[in-house]
Formats: sequence, structure tokens, C-alpha cells
Amino acid sequence: MRKDKKKVVGEPMTDEQVAVFLGFRPQGDESVDHYLLARAYRSLRAHDFVRFLSMFQAAGHDVNAQDAKGRTLMQIISEHEQAEEYVAALLEAGAQPA
Repeated sequence: MRKDKKKVVGEPMTDEQVAVFLGFRPQGDESVDHYLLARAYRSLRAHDFVRFLSMFQAAGHDVNAQDAKGRTLMQIISEHEQAEEYVAALLEAGAQPA
């Protein structure tokens, strides 16, 4: 990090900051929808992920998108120890249970 750039931890994200995640694209043949979900999951706090999911669906994206192995994000993260809030958010958004 640059010396003149202040590290900000715990500050609320604006809708514009959350919406930035909708603009990312995978480098290869990966499903855009799955890539966006996975990237948001890895980067956002649970309450921001909930907001992201609302924007994601409003833009016409699929919460049940699959990766190259045919797995949904729900299937992948349901095995993660600290993913309870993310799993609940996905279920609320209509994701198929793992």
C-alpha cells in the first residue's frame, strides 16, 4: 500500500462500492455469474454481500450459476466453517440448497 493511502478497516461500503463487483469479468471461460458471486463472497462482508446479491439479481444474474465442475457457490461455501451468513443470504436470494 502506498504511504499516502490510509488503510480503512470496518468502514461501511457505499452502494457504489458494492456495485463495483458487478463489473468484474473472469479471464477465461468461467461463468460470469459464478465468477461474480465467488469474487463478492471472497471480498465482501456478509451484510455487504446481501446488498450485492440484490444488485446482482436486479441486473439479471443467476444465483445458481455453476463453475466448470458444475458446482454452485452454495455447494462450495456450504462446507466453509464461517459461511453461515453467506449461505443464509444465498438461500434468501433463491439459491438452491446444497
